[in-house]
Amino acid sequence: MKEAIATIKKTRSIQEKYGVQTKKAFGQNFIIEPKVVEKIANAAIASKDDLVIEVGPGIGALTQFLCEKSNHVIAFEIDERLPRILYEEIGDEHLEIILQDFLETDIDEVIETRRKEGQRVDFVSNLPYYITTPILFKLFEAHTHPDTITVMMQKEVADRFLAKHSSKEYNGLSVITQYRCDVKKVMDVSRHVFMPKPNVDSMVIQFTFHDRYHVQNEPLFFEMVKACFVQRRKTILNNLQVWLQDKELVQEMLSRAKIEPQIRAQQLDLEDFIRLYEENYEKICTRKSESGS
Repeated sequence: MKEAIATIKKTRSIQEKYGVQTKKAFGQNFIIEPKVVEKIANAAIASKDDLVIEVGPGIGALTQFLCEKSNHVIAFEIDERLPRILYEEIGDEHLEIILQDFLETDIDEVIETRRKEGQRVDFVSNLPYYITTPILFKLFEAHTHPDTITVMMQKEVADRFLAKHSSKEYNGLSVITQYRCDVKKVMDVSRHVFMPKPNVDSMVIQFTFHDRYHVQNEPLFFEMVKACFVQRRKTILNNLQVWLQDKELVQEMLSRAKIEPQIRAQQLDLEDFIRLYEENYEKICTRKSESGS
């Protein structure tokens, strides 16, 4: 491998050579510690044969290591200044750059047209903080999703994805994510390994899709979960009453699912939410149909 891009010296050299500075509008913060990006690549990629998808490669600090670990890396970038830098500094032997907003991309088509039969797909990224959740939910909701998602994000957001019930970080996002994936922490990342330095620390976490749960009409289930957390300090009875506009029905639902009406949503685990939903699916559908929502 050429000289690591993820150093202060190399990053400044590239900025001077190509006349590029970070753009705040794109949430750009360049990593300047090679051990961090190497560890991310090692955690994310199992084999040279894996198809790797990255969003926001920047000047290539992480991309460089991904291309060392995989024979095919697809990098989505929206900053038109950067593809030239990436190809010149890393080369194009293993790298394919798509100059496009990932949120507007048909990810199913990208995977289906590029993945070889039986090939594992790894999504790896140092995600810009301002689009972390939209990108992840785009991947969660895809019909053809990656096998694993290994991403760096703001630590506070990562804590919510990892949170267990009865913790202060636990919310609807935690429940919906864990319905689809197993989530594990890979590493903490200090704000001091970025240039420019952000105001918060980061964490790398990994999502691995599982197939353990199957409820009818998943969007409606996710709607119910979100409704349960709308007002964290209110009881589950109060939050569901606002959602369904029928207190008597909600009391009946909670009784059927053996859930105390005075507890709060953060006290329920994923299996509790699934039971609440499945025990009352027909009644929820009927009520939502009657209310026209």
